[in-house]
Amino acid sequence: MKFTKILTKKITSFWLLSLSGVAFVFLLCAVMSFIQLAYQFQQNKISELESMVLKHYQHQGVRNLEAWLPSVLTAYHVDQYSLSVDNKILFSFQAPQPSESNLRHYQRVIEPQSGLTMTMDVQSFYLQHRLGWYELIILFIGLLAIGIFVRLSLSWLANELAGIEQLAERSQLILEGDLSSAKQAVGKGRPRMINRALSRLLDDLEDAKQERSRLDQFIRANTFLDPVTQIGNHLYFENRIDALTHDNKMIAYGVIFLLEFDNDALLYEPTDIEANKVYLTQIVEVITPLIAEINDVIFARRTPSQLVIVAPQLSLAEADILASRILKNCLVLEHRQIVNHDNYLHLGAAFYKAEDAQLQIIEEAEMALRAAQLQRFNTWFMYDKGAVDKEIAKGSVRWRSFLEYALVNKRFFVLTQPVFDSDNTQLHYEVFSRVRDNQDNEIRATLFIPMANKCGLMPQIERQVLERVLFELMPNNELTYSINLTLDSLTSRAFTRWIRTSLLEHRKLAERLVFEVSEEVFIKREHDEQVRKTLVMLSGMGAKLSVDHVGKQVVGTHYIQSFEFDYVKLDRSIVRQVHQRPENQLYIRSLIGGIFRTKAQVMAEGIELLEEWQTLKILGVSAGQGPFLGDTLIV
Repeated sequence: MKFTKILTKKITSFWLLSLSGVAFVFLLCAVMSFIQLAYQFQQNKISELESMVLKHYQHQGVRNLEAWLPSVLTAYHVDQYSLSVDNKILFSFQAPQPSESNLRHYQRVIEPQSGLTMTMDVQSFYLQHRLGWYELIILFIGLLAIGIFVRLSLSWLANELAGIEQLAERSQLILEGDLSSAKQAVGKGRPRMINRALSRLLDDLEDAKQERSRLDQFIRANTFLDPVTQIGNHLYFENRIDALTHDNKMIAYGVIFLLEFDNDALLYEPTDIEANKVYLTQIVEVITPLIAEINDVIFARRTPSQLVIVAPQLSLAEADILASRILKNCLVLEHRQIVNHDNYLHLGAAFYKAEDAQLQIIEEAEMALRAAQLQRFNTWFMYDKGAVDKEIAKGSVRWRSFLEYALVNKRFFVLTQPVFDSDNTQLHYEVFSRVRDNQDNEIRATLFIPMANKCGLMPQIERQVLERVLFELMPNNELTYSINLTLDSLTSRAFTRWIRTSLLEHRKLAERLVFEVSEEVFIKREHDEQVRKTLVMLSGMGAKLSVDHVGKQVVGTHYIQSFEFDYVKLDRSIVRQVHQRPENQLYIRSLIGGIFRTKAQVMAEGIELLEEWQTLKILGVSAGQGPFLGDTLIV
């Protein structure tokens, strides 16, 4: 931070101005005194001359004046002199080298009886004075002493105010919001009491922020997390499953698993409740690594005896493998309360496709669970749905070939959805991507994006989408567009080099871009530093930053302050039916309170009802998007 010296400059300027004023007054008084004394001295000399001339005239008349008067007049620096009676000149004098300016004219009657009048032009006495070397030395020494005094005074003043300067610097850092630097810049600020008070207040503020973050996370955890297993509870499950639906129908394919324990054997045994909790925790720890690589997976405790797993974008073959692994790994764990180890754990699974009703797939999963329980031994059962969507049935190799073909032939196109603020003023458009197959059918992003992630093609796809926005949409209007970036793109050197070069060439377009990053990127923290560099670069180019899908996971808000986002977008799982869910409203209030002192504005996606939009505005949400505010349009 640049050293400001605010207070020192003000005090020094005032001090120098005061010193200059005093010096000017003293100098003015000295000059006036010198002129006055010189004038008085000259008047005395002229009076003496009058006395000498009058005395001579009274005794000798005008005789012998030429003998001594010219010498006296020359000594008095008289240019012209005349002595007359009744306008008759008795004596006159003219200096050999008369002055042309700065002359004083005198005309006096020195003897009223005879009318003797003396007239003369004489130089001003103060102009006749010339400084000698002795006087110049004295003047130089005086000026040098003044300069040394001023320099020493400034050094002393700066040294005395150094502590106040450090306080001013810390205060400036606090006003700029750089509290960490202000906390470190303790120095030797004076008055020391104020410096210690600032340090203590900064410590208390940091503790308060951490406590607020802990409190917010505590509120969210107690609202959406199961206290025993620390995974989602039934509210969390309902929110997330609703987010995967549109009009209560699924928007993508996947599998739902229900894992249930035998009640009599485990959960309602009152003698060893703590052991049951430990066992459940071990079950969760076993299952978590198995589903860690599945995007947008839902893992929750639906009832005291039942765990639910919803795995979007999972094929039938992958679902069979996952079900077998879950059951096998869970059966390895032992619990001494279980009487019949051969029949206490069952798993039911149901495959769902897009457009399947939410209640229907849950009922199918429960039917599969009952079928597994009827087997009378530990097993799993998959509900048979019959035909599978041909797009789902594509293997990874076919998907990769198709996506590469679509990239080469530029078959990706974009859709836009408007984003409005709380006053229904349009802020910008969010860009969504789609792709057309060989039969010119539109393939949903929920289908091709998971496969593109598996194939590592998201940077190329997002580059093609961004090229369409930069070079086809933005030159034709003055609108702002929001574009999603995945972790693969943010950590891809080729993509970051390309986007840096493109934004440098089109700097004005960068100011009309908003880059959105999923909250999941910051939860994993595997590439935290690389992601930070890319986001700082984009922000430095003038683009705005947004984090979306906020609320999908139960995490703190510290990363929002760390990355300085401009927008925070609530996930549709929090927004859906928010007017009927006090828990979701509590979460939103907690989130807004946690980022109150940041520049981030809270937005919402997936708004489908007027009641949702009204409730969100009452809670303090700044902007929103969704079918209620405006549908997506093909560009």
